[in-house]
Amino acid sequence: MSPTEILMLGIALSMDAFAVSVACAMARGRGDFLVALKLGIAFGGFQAAMPAAGFYLSSFAYEYISGVDHWIAFGLLAFIGGKMIAESLSSKSEENSDFANLGICTIAVLAVATSIDALAVGISLACIKVNVLFPAAVIGVITFLLSFLGALFGAKIGAKIGKRAELAGGLILVAIGTRILFAC
Repeated sequence: MSPTEILMLGIALSMDAFAVSVACAMARGRGDFLVALKLGIAFGGFQAAMPAAGFYLSSFAYEYISGVDHWIAFGLLAFIGGKMIAESLSSKSEENSDFANLGICTIAVLAVATSIDALAVGISLACIKVNVLFPAAVIGVITFLLSFLGALFGAKIGAKIGKRAELAGGLILVAIGTRILFAC
């Protein structure tokens, strides 16, 4: 993967964490530096750890899937991207009650929930034989920055931006998956 593709991957994966951070700030009615820092660290940390976990878990099974690895990478990225696109287009609003009361348990659950797709991306990276350390670090840093800014300025950004960000992230993941499929 090129540095540009890794950067795009980091941006795409961070969109759901960004949208949740914006929703948290909107539910609280204001930006709060410490809350933004907590969300940024939690979301960025999980987004960095999950691709590495997926990468190393899949390396044990690689010999069994090496013939179809590009299809697996495409399928996972297309599925995740499609899910993000569908969620961005759905008309149901997010439940804001948990977003207003951000205890450590709520933050941890949100961090895990927004980083599950990064686990699948780690599996995809193993399938195309990309060293996971640099992409994981880039994904983590980008997610930290966007989550921090989303939580800090979310009340001003508004809900519509969050939905469009999630749509853009989904489209980027589908595009990267398609490129992997046709490159093999």
